[in-house]
Amino acid sequence: MMERIDTEVAIIGGGIVGASAALFLRRRGLPVTLLEAGACGAKASGVNYGGVRRQGRPLEQMPLARRAHQLWGQLPALIGTDCEYVRSGHLKLARTDADVAELERYRHATRGFGMDLEMLDRAALDRRFGWLGASVIGGSFCPEDGHANPRLVSPAFALAARRAGAQVREQVAVDSVLHDGERFVLRAGAALEVRARRLLNCAGAWAHRFAAAFGEAVPETAIHPLMMVTEPLPPFMTVSLGMQGGGIYARQVDRGNCVIGGGRGVSSSPDFARPGRAQIAALLGKAADLLPALRSAHVIRFWSGVEGSMPDHNPVLGPSATTPGLFHGFGFSGAGFQIGPAAGEVLADLAATGTTGIAIDAFRIDRYAAVAHAAGDSALRFHGHSLEST
Repeated sequence: MMERIDTEVAIIGGGIVGASAALFLRRRGLPVTLLEAGACGAKASGVNYGGVRRQGRPLEQMPLARRAHQLWGQLPALIGTDCEYVRSGHLKLARTDADVAELERYRHATRGFGMDLEMLDRAALDRRFGWLGASVIGGSFCPEDGHANPRLVSPAFALAARRAGAQVREQVAVDSVLHDGERFVLRAGAALEVRARRLLNCAGAWAHRFAAAFGEAVPETAIHPLMMVTEPLPPFMTVSLGMQGGGIYARQVDRGNCVIGGGRGVSSSPDFARPGRAQIAALLGKAADLLPALRSAHVIRFWSGVEGSMPDHNPVLGPSATTPGLFHGFGFSGAGFQIGPAAGEVLADLAATGTTGIAIDAFRIDRYAAVAHAAGDSALRFHGHSLEST
């Protein structure tokens, strides 16, 4: 027999955005049911680097990042644990004079958002971070950015939401969604039907399928970050760091392990990715160049994952342009971990009141209306407001 649940808000996706939205909805007293195809936090929210940084984000994300920074500081009160979150500082490094100029331009553009960015030349880097390789010439330091353990954060939000009264269903893959004129109807095979007045689409790299089901085709693609972790080493890396223009990022945890990312994995199916031999070799070379202390270290694990990405590197966050009661939160383009709790709070605000105090106009889904028009066949195919899994 099919189980049936009636609720006020249904959420598809149990990553950091969906799980935090569920918690904030329950804090407002709204009934909520979250459906996750696997385990909460097992996809992009759990396989990422764990950087909790504001530095380097597009200007449009600054209000969201500022609110997220406040929420990260409240983790123990929000979810009962700090998830190994530390405000270690974030160092963004430059290899060229052009990189330095870009970091200075960014520092000027983001004044007023409380990051207190400090420009450092090579002499300052040597005094404060003498463990860096010789290939960098300067950097920008954000003292209150940091990092956390991504394998803990989303499950902790989901557990806190469940303790607050949310129904959190894992291993439940939604394969059909429609609006019957009164409510959203979500089905997971022949086992479960959920009916809700409002729907949050937080399905990560798979969210475009649900958006298309309501006539909102978007050019979301999947990316596959390449990650590795070393054996425990004597402490030397005191900050989380990245590179202007990308390429490599690294941090060291209290246990001594160094977590390092850069480049892409290899996609083996729409749902999975793995490290590739060539990509591993490239990342090892970059790590040895930037961090000489790693040249004799053993790497104990490599991994990759699947994350949703948008062409402009900004998420889709806000109300549907076609369907009242539908709200989207996806496409965070490999940088959703820090802003995830604030995105969840925004979605909860929108579902509860229809408004939010955070500026999100830049993240409107209808900024891709021209793309949806060009993909007319796809839009027509989903015009009936139903979605079958592929």
